[in-house]
Amino acid sequence: MCVNGDGSRLESMGTVLVDSQKEARYEKVKSVKSWLKSVRLCFFLFDMVKFIIACFKLRRKNLEKRLNSNHLKIIAIIAMTIDHVADLFYPSFPAQPFPIMLHIIGRLTAPIMWFFIAEGYHYTHNIKKYLLRLGIFAIVSHFAYCFAFGMKFVPFETDIFNQTSVMYPLFIAVLVLWLQDTEFKYKILKHILIFVLVWSAFPADWSCIAVLAILGIYRNRGNLKKQTIIMMLWVLLYAVVSFFFVNKIYGIVELFVILVYPFMKQYNGQRGKAKWLKWFFYIYYPAHLVVIGIIRIAMYGDVSILF
Repeated sequence: MCVNGDGSRLESMGTVLVDSQKEARYEKVKSVKSWLKSVRLCFFLFDMVKFIIACFKLRRKNLEKRLNSNHLKIIAIIAMTIDHVADLFYPSFPAQPFPIMLHIIGRLTAPIMWFFIAEGYHYTHNIKKYLLRLGIFAIVSHFAYCFAFGMKFVPFETDIFNQTSVMYPLFIAVLVLWLQDTEFKYKILKHILIFVLVWSAFPADWSCIAVLAILGIYRNRGNLKKQTIIMMLWVLLYAVVSFFFVNKIYGIVELFVILVYPFMKQYNGQRGKAKWLKWFFYIYYPAHLVVIGIIRIAMYGDVSILF
């Protein structure tokens, strides 16, 4: 009986050992698969960039200086919609090729918005009305943005990131530009005020980077290469912070804002005939977010779909 008992224990120990070996092999295979998945994703992104560049080279002559501000704003609206639809149907920014491709297309929106905010400040005849319009737009968009993605209307209840829409940094950027161009009796007071305003955009979508990018774009008007370089330096900082503290794939995808350069290179400096587009974006942005919010609740319930 003792022999049989020892034999049973040995058999049991052997089973545990085999199971442990199987689990170790499984973990190793899982690790290799994860690594291969990351490698395939990198190759996919690289091939996509090469394809987009090839398309631009092929059609460069046909697109030469044919894009006015209305064309670029329509491109921004379409790209933004694609980006937000990707957030809706692929929540939490999954590391999958198709949603990543959609988010890469969405990277065209922010730099186009930044460029035309800077242009708007340059051409506006009434800075106070421009600021009022952007301020109201930022407030309305805050509630639409939070509703769309399931965020709390009152900031900082759950997190410090993505607490309001990118429209707040746009408003702050114009306010800072106006302060920079305004004479103050005490310059130190102006610098402190600007510093506080820039950092107040930190919790917003695109954070303070949107403000700093717009300032750089405006101060280098007429030189698209310098504007793009300065913008990309700020975006690189944002991407690095996002990579280490938010989401690695999200950080890499942010660098694809560089794809806006060929489009901006075709900008002919003209406004376009459709003057109604000036107001269309102010209406479309919060309206499409409300629609996304309704679909979100129907699909998932009242939960957040951002990572």
